[in-house]
Amino acid sequence: MILPRLSDATTGSLPASIVRPSYDRSAITPGIVHLGVGAFHRAHQAVVVDDRLAAGETGWGIIAASLRSADTRDALAPQDGLYTLAVRNGEETRLRVIGSISKVIVAPEAPDKLLLAMADPRVRIVTLTITEKGYCRSASTGLLDPGHADIRHDLAHPHAPVSAPGLIVEALRLRRAAGVAPFTVLCCDNLPANGRTVRRVLGDLARLRDPDLGRWLDAELACPSTMVDRIVPATTDADRAAVAQALDLIDAWPVMTEPFSQWVIEDNFGAGRPRFEDAGVELVADVGPYEKLKLRLLNGTHSTMACLGQLAGLETIADVIRMPDFHRLVRGLMDHELGPTVPGFTAAQVDAYKAALIARYHNTALRHRTAQIAMDSSQKIPQRLLNTARERLDAGQPIARLGVALAGFSRFMTGTGENGEPLPVNDPLAARFAAASQAAGADGVARVGDDEAAAALSARLTTEMLAIRDCFGDVGQDPRLASAIRVPLASIYRHGTRATLAALP
Repeated sequence: MILPRLSDATTGSLPASIVRPSYDRSAITPGIVHLGVGAFHRAHQAVVVDDRLAAGETGWGIIAASLRSADTRDALAPQDGLYTLAVRNGEETRLRVIGSISKVIVAPEAPDKLLLAMADPRVRIVTLTITEKGYCRSASTGLLDPGHADIRHDLAHPHAPVSAPGLIVEALRLRRAAGVAPFTVLCCDNLPANGRTVRRVLGDLARLRDPDLGRWLDAELACPSTMVDRIVPATTDADRAAVAQALDLIDAWPVMTEPFSQWVIEDNFGAGRPRFEDAGVELVADVGPYEKLKLRLLNGTHSTMACLGQLAGLETIADVIRMPDFHRLVRGLMDHELGPTVPGFTAAQVDAYKAALIARYHNTALRHRTAQIAMDSSQKIPQRLLNTARERLDAGQPIARLGVALAGFSRFMTGTGENGEPLPVNDPLAARFAAASQAAGADGVARVGDDEAAAALSARLTTEMLAIRDCFGDVGQDPRLASAIRVPLASIYRHGTRATLAALP
């Protein structure tokens, strides 16, 4: 029997145990446009907004936009924007149907519709989860990259932009021309000081277009910094089948997540906001300590486990953390090199956070794939690992474990695994790293047969990789960083990842 589709018309047939929107969705008006409607947004911000709609704040519905693919629109449109949130912990799964998204726009198909939605005076917040690479900035400097292909397009065709910064700046120009106050731009991506970073990117682009528009943005635009935290693995066909069985309805794109969720926001909104605090959001004056805690301890160890886990043939984070030598590396990074660089918290608070992270990594119900986390690593490594390495080097402190993490990243970016298998390098700088690998003679190399050859290959590859300034920046020229990477990289080539970690002190 073919099951009916999840939709407004079928929610009445859901089992009583499944939470569904308790509000009249037809009475909701848009107050938020979200750019980048992926799984993370639907497991995080859209859930918080759903809570506020249920509490009666009906002016904060979400119009979501995909900046590339039509997949999410095609999945959600027949479902009236509804989808299932599956919260998994061990053997337990709790299901909830989320109704906060009213519409999904595919930007390449209908850029005018998206611009009109953002220019609508009812819209007071534009949120973003577009990943680090979506801001068209240099990962090493944090500044707008005017040579980026999308930015060049948007400067040549400012009224038909394709990049997220271009769309936002054009929407703000339309609002200014209509005498409408700017919306608040709320970045929910893992960028350092993300509010200030995005404000700078938007201001840079606006000034390149029109100095007056740039001055208006500088004076009027609110871009609060945020910290967001929830693990959201990619949805599989098995997940869809399990959700369909529980709902007795088909949901083309449910989202899987963990019980933990955190959202910390600088309370700086230019055009109003929902009562986020009543949905568990922390509104603070300074997000910086929370952001650094998460970027370094969670994201830093995530990237470490992803790249080294890929080399070791481990599919998920739970697979990685169950290996004693990987667990020891992760805990050592947290205790000795990452944790000490995070100010603003007591030792007890940091220890509790580290313990919670280790427990979250062990959640076998979440199949958070190392390949998923390793995507776009060149855009993530600067803020997750390199900034910490730079601080510790400047303070004369050791970076032995960070060197292992960065050796794993460098080895992963060659695209060849330890048994000669291709690795899934999905990265905007993939061609640059492939060229560096080729120049070093590491292209296609799986293992090296003797210590001297491994050391020579490691030295050449480290030199070539660290010269990629768009990733490593100035710290790539520090010989102490090169030394910290060379030794474990040579060991990985000679003995393999698992043996290298087993030999660590």
